[in-house]
Amino acid sequence: MPSYGHGRFHWNELMTRDVEKAKAFYGDCLGWTFDGMPMPDGTYWIIKAGDDFAGGMMEMTPERGIPDDAPVTWMSYIEVDDIDARLEKVAAAGGKIARPAFDVPGVGRIAMVEDATGAMIGWITPAEQPA
Repeated sequence: MPSYGHGRFHWNELMTRDVEKAKAFYGDCLGWTFDGMPMPDGTYWIIKAGDDFAGGMMEMTPERGIPDDAPVTWMSYIEVDDIDARLEKVAAAGGKIARPAFDVPGVGRIAMVEDATGAMIGWITPAEQPA
């Protein structure tokens, strides 16, 4: 997956309770296709528009740490140059760290941040890709 640079939107992810219904909807309406990626807590679906990555999709389950009352939503991720250093600035700027940084092998280091207005956003420092 390419790097778009610090401060730019990097990835979009649909968190849903009915992956098959969502796949049918977006496949029919937008022509998207989906490649399954097995994970320890279930399948993560890579969304493709033609040959290009368009985002990801996952089933919302307690195994993934998602509470039963969490709303179905699209989540966006902003690329940051150094996630750990950027997270040190969150509280002073009026935000909160909703989920501390964690590593996803081959993808990058990710955290969930609540901004100063209460909006949730993901931050990601992408993993270096092989040349």
